[in-house]
Amino acid sequence: MTTESTASPIPGLPPVPALSWTIPGLREDPTMCLKCRSAQLLCGKPICPILLKYRAFERTLPMIEGTELAGSSPPGLFVGRFGYPKVALGPLLSPEHGSTELLDTPEEWVGRSVQEVVSFRTGLVRGTTRIRVTDAERPIPMLEELQLLGIAGESVESEATFRRPPRGHLALSDSTPPFGPSAPIERVHLDVRRVDPHLDRLSSDTDANARIAVGELYTRGVRVSRIQRAFSVGILGRHGRRRLVPTRWSITAVDDLLSKQNLELVRSLPELSEVLLYRYTALDNRWIIVLLPGAYRYESIEAWYPNTLWNPSPSEFVVIGDHEGHSGRTTYASIGGCYYAARLATSEGLLALGRQAGVVVLREVHPGEILPLGVWNVREHVRAALRTRPERLPGLGELFARVGSTFAIPLERWKRASTVLHEARTQRRLDEWAPTALAA
Repeated sequence: MTTESTASPIPGLPPVPALSWTIPGLREDPTMCLKCRSAQLLCGKPICPILLKYRAFERTLPMIEGTELAGSSPPGLFVGRFGYPKVALGPLLSPEHGSTELLDTPEEWVGRSVQEVVSFRTGLVRGTTRIRVTDAERPIPMLEELQLLGIAGESVESEATFRRPPRGHLALSDSTPPFGPSAPIERVHLDVRRVDPHLDRLSSDTDANARIAVGELYTRGVRVSRIQRAFSVGILGRHGRRRLVPTRWSITAVDDLLSKQNLELVRSLPELSEVLLYRYTALDNRWIIVLLPGAYRYESIEAWYPNTLWNPSPSEFVVIGDHEGHSGRTTYASIGGCYYAARLATSEGLLALGRQAGVVVLREVHPGEILPLGVWNVREHVRAALRTRPERLPGLGELFARVGSTFAIPLERWKRASTVLHEARTQRRLDEWAPTALAA
């Protein structure tokens, strides 16, 4: 793991509001919002997160009358982790009718603004009921309905009764996409008219373990977000081993399982013989993905700009990363689910390229990322970057020049934080010695 911070002034930083450098962060001054009231943007964000949340709820809450809700599920559901092994589980329901699949399909959110994504998610009301994770194989009627929702192939018309009116709380997480109001649910009717045939078949296969089931669904083209949904609701795996899995955990578990499956193939591919560079910008994140000559190894590094979501300091940036060698890793990555989301995306890129290589994912997060949107942000934008045409570079000198010109944080900080780039600079490969040996 690599972690470092440095104080301002930082050469090369793009201009930001002057007040964002002189006013302490919100965690240091809990009265900041009262002083600002969105007028001065004292937190340094380009949009007030509180107003963004309010405006999103402004559209949804008037459509929810009392404790009854009729509408459409994307389909979507959420499994909480607090209280494990008895967790809060329930559907994500929209008060709108018709096709709502976009609201829970992060694969379709690339190119959307933060406001659009938040609007999609606050349009979903979460119903909750507490169920033991081991009840996945002995489901009560409501859980049976939700498991059927987990294999649905299209939006599902729904009717729900809550114990109280849903409250306007925006649930935020660095792993899962946000969602809107929630309330305990008493009754739900889901009109599932079409199921995904691949999910349906694997949910009925009680001989295949979860790893095999997840891998087969992926190979058959089922979207990762749909596999994660099925995994979390406990309909995959062997008889006697099926469990409800909190959504936060299921997202990372599926990313991890699928990237490992891909990497088994990647390690048998010919080695890349040149340096490839991919660049991408989205949601005020700047991305560079580097493919280096040689055998597979992987590293993911994040640099959080001052006044960003997880770095409220007005004067320091923080760099954190983790890496693995050719054979992978056995411990959980320090930067969490983002590491595995990017690893899945880059493993797909290597398979498409038909080469194994050293992989370095660099992410610079700027103040425009005002809310946590979930690790889909990493997976889908790294995927998008790898779909662009790469720059073919003659060596590391040109690579470092591109990194320095793309990022605001000084190049030396990236070099110091990266284990894989350090090895590429300081270690020579056997094929570099071959011409000398032949000449001798």
